[in-house]
Amino acid sequence: MTSTLPRTVDPARLQEVLDGRWAHVRRDAREQLGDPKYAPVYGESMDEARDRITRLSAELAATGRVGLGFPREYGGEADAGGSVTSIEMLAFGDLSLMVKAGVQWGLFGGAVQLLGTKRHHDAHLPDIMSFALPGCFAMTETGHGSDVQQLRTTCTYDPETQAFDLHTPHEAARKDYIGNAAKDGRMAVVFAQLVTRGEKQGVHAWLVPIRDEHGNPMPGVTIGDDGPKAGLLGVDNGRLSFDHVSVPREMLLDRYGQVAEDGTYTSSIANETRRFFTMLGTLVRGRVSVGGSAGSATKMALDIAVRYGEVRRQFAAPGRDREIVLNDYLVHQRKLLPALATSYALAFAQEELVGAMHDIQTAVHEHGEEVDEAAQRELESRAAGLKAAQTWHATRTIQMCREALGGAGYLAENRLPQLKADTDVFTTFEGDNTVLLQLVAKGLLTGYRDAFGSLDGWGKVAFVADMVRETVLERTAARGLIARLVDAVPGREEDVPLRDRGWQLEMFEFREKHTLEGAIRRLRRNASTPGTEPFDVFNGVQDHVLRTAQTHVDRIVLEAFVAGIERTPDPAARALLEAVCDLYALSTIEADKGWFLEHGRLTAARSKALTGTVNALLAELRPHAVTLVDGFAIPAAWKNAAVLDEEAARQDAMAAEDARLTAEAGSAAPDDTAISIDVPPGQ
Repeated sequence: MTSTLPRTVDPARLQEVLDGRWAHVRRDAREQLGDPKYAPVYGESMDEARDRITRLSAELAATGRVGLGFPREYGGEADAGGSVTSIEMLAFGDLSLMVKAGVQWGLFGGAVQLLGTKRHHDAHLPDIMSFALPGCFAMTETGHGSDVQQLRTTCTYDPETQAFDLHTPHEAARKDYIGNAAKDGRMAVVFAQLVTRGEKQGVHAWLVPIRDEHGNPMPGVTIGDDGPKAGLLGVDNGRLSFDHVSVPREMLLDRYGQVAEDGTYTSSIANETRRFFTMLGTLVRGRVSVGGSAGSATKMALDIAVRYGEVRRQFAAPGRDREIVLNDYLVHQRKLLPALATSYALAFAQEELVGAMHDIQTAVHEHGEEVDEAAQRELESRAAGLKAAQTWHATRTIQMCREALGGAGYLAENRLPQLKADTDVFTTFEGDNTVLLQLVAKGLLTGYRDAFGSLDGWGKVAFVADMVRETVLERTAARGLIARLVDAVPGREEDVPLRDRGWQLEMFEFREKHTLEGAIRRLRRNASTPGTEPFDVFNGVQDHVLRTAQTHVDRIVLEAFVAGIERTPDPAARALLEAVCDLYALSTIEADKGWFLEHGRLTAARSKALTGTVNALLAELRPHAVTLVDGFAIPAAWKNAAVLDEEAARQDAMAAEDARLTAEAGSAAPDDTAISIDVPPGQ
């Protein structure tokens, strides 16, 4: 197949569309923070890494670039989207610094800002922003991580002392894995069950000093060190326990719940569960940041692997003087290019998510508008689903890139082992991915129930299918464009080109709707079976429910990619992105073609044609592989992968030696009777 793509595409045009709404933040990071000191350092001890990252955190604070998300009256810019984007950019450098910064200015500072009130802001935000007050975000407990609503730490108000009694009742209730706790933290935002006048009011947060000015634990506070970890050596994760620690009443972060001097509890949100989820919803920025940071780490791995594959040669073809570069092998393209296409797709989805988060939080916290609960629920669901997709993609892709470099990929100096170790925990912090997908699925099922009533009363399957169509497909920014593309698909499916965008979109929609219908039917069947316990109703279809969530995320990612292409002004860049989008869509369908065959959406012949089309796309995109990673615009100083320079120099030397040997040998004809038993890598 002859490529219809332009021979060359300016990567700067790709960068423009990828940089998106916060291009100025990305540009500033590249120009001002593109310094080798922000790159990872190899071979450090844990103590050396912690000291270096602490020092870099203070230097980062001194640049004034950590205040994007904070209110203007404290020297910030009230730019929630910019703050997430800045964390994403830090993730191209040392991931320990990114996590340390995320803890200090995202989680700790963000909780004070969003859960506290003016007195908390006046007292603490300036010192938080300057790093004069290093802090912790103490939510997770040893025995309760994902199920925050069931935390066991208690904070009981005593009207006589005008203070709360903060207590860890048993070892499983200690705060665990807490960033900044083991070494630097002087204050923590502690989440606990609020008790006043003998009644529990649910989980709230308090500002609690944990160390004095000399670094010693405060009375009643026990601090432990989580010790060596698989990665993120520069982050001082630790454990906190509280033995009846007295916390002044004014240290309650009381935006959503207040305790009067006499112990009376009041809140603008009467329902405890709704209040809890409203509080957590304000902290969604951390989850969005983790997903975006995983995307940055993945782009870094792909950048290294693609560039290495462009210069590393292996095995010579008959009649050729030089060995073949890795990127020319189909099996290598099969590894790298679909992963690269997925990274592009997720980048557009992240841009859309950050924009939605920024607009919602700005409306509430800057303009004083009421929370749009439907928009907030959709934001939380999308943040959960994309964080799962981005971090799982990072884990798979970084491992694949490590293998693509062979032995070089195992050397610390080539960045990939550290990327692998540092991002491994991303799949379970800021929410375990499996739990997050359940949150996504619950949102789909809840929206269904809210619109059409209880699961028990539903009748005909056809009616259920109609309800799915109206409920699942929420109105995204690109929905009008998507609808037009889908509606334009011809009637006879076998006649539709596989690269027809409307057909691809409709296949993703069909899969999502069908899996949701199936989950609902199974839930109804379980619920109507006499004697079935409520837990078993859901647990019996949990795998199906999780698959529904995964198909939902795939669909919104594809739609975000389509929207990204639509706003690409440069024709050459747009044509290239169209082909990359085809690869993302078709490789996703190909990976699940068994399901599409089972459900009558692919014939055997069309399934085979699908694989052929993917291979043709790989050949078409092969000449643009380096251009696509150039579009990420990663500063060279941040890469810190020795192999990129060494391999290029080695290949130049080999080429010169080959030329010398060829000249010495003259023009003797090769022995075409020789049989090579060399096998290309991976085959």
